[in-house]
Amino acid sequence: MKQYLVKPGEKVDLSKWDPNDTGDFTGGKDEGLAEIAKLDKKLAELQELLYAGHQHKVLIVLQAMDTGGKDGTISHVFDGVDPQGVRVASFKVPTPVELDHDYLWRVHNVTPGKGEMVIFNRSHYEDVLVVRVHNYVPPGAWEKRFDQINQFERFLADTGTTILKFYLHIDRDEQKARLQARLDDPAKRWKFRLGDLEERKLWSDYMQAYEDVLSRTSTVVAPWFIVPANRKWYRDLVVSSVLVDALKSLEMKFPEPEEKLDGVVVE
Repeated sequence: MKQYLVKPGEKVDLSKWDPNDTGDFTGGKDEGLAEIAKLDKKLAELQELLYAGHQHKVLIVLQAMDTGGKDGTISHVFDGVDPQGVRVASFKVPTPVELDHDYLWRVHNVTPGKGEMVIFNRSHYEDVLVVRVHNYVPPGAWEKRFDQINQFERFLADTGTTILKFYLHIDRDEQKARLQARLDDPAKRWKFRLGDLEERKLWSDYMQAYEDVLSRTSTVVAPWFIVPANRKWYRDLVVSSVLVDALKSLEMKFPEPEEKLDGVVVE
């Protein structure tokens, strides 16, 4: 999955990244789902090691345009893991208390502890995306945040956090189809907001903002992956593959028992 990695210093042009890409999976969805089943099992095993070992910390950042699939990714990729060791943190409009602090205050508070895997559904990157597109702060303010975010993530990495960031890449036509499907389905209509249509009008502005984010904040310790997400099964496959490879690289082991248990028999 290295073809989806944004190399540090690489200038990203999202028009050159195909959201319909399915890599080497010429067998289509059925082949992909079979591979995902294997990855699910492996991810569950590795997450158990992470939790039991209580040494490493893992942070997963999910960013996307509306309907890009953040909720779906969480629900499908992490459906087999132990909820004891996994948390999801969602970042909505800041509360009055959060606005009284610096923009990273609410983020640092929910980063993973030892043995934990934390998934950010949206993240601190909203403060160089939404605030920029809507002019909530002047350019001089959000421009500084790129370096601040890189330093913040470097600090997390230096203190034992493995960081993986995924931009779920859909195109404008796919977003249109998903918004319409949401509107047409009584079970999903509750998710639809008229504000989604206003945000959609700002698509080009968001693409420019995302290109800057991906270009300026993909680092060795906190890389971005641009995930082709028009096909949901392939989106899940890419995220699962990257995550499994990263967890394997930690070379985790179960801890030794606190007491010698040789010869112990449960009566």
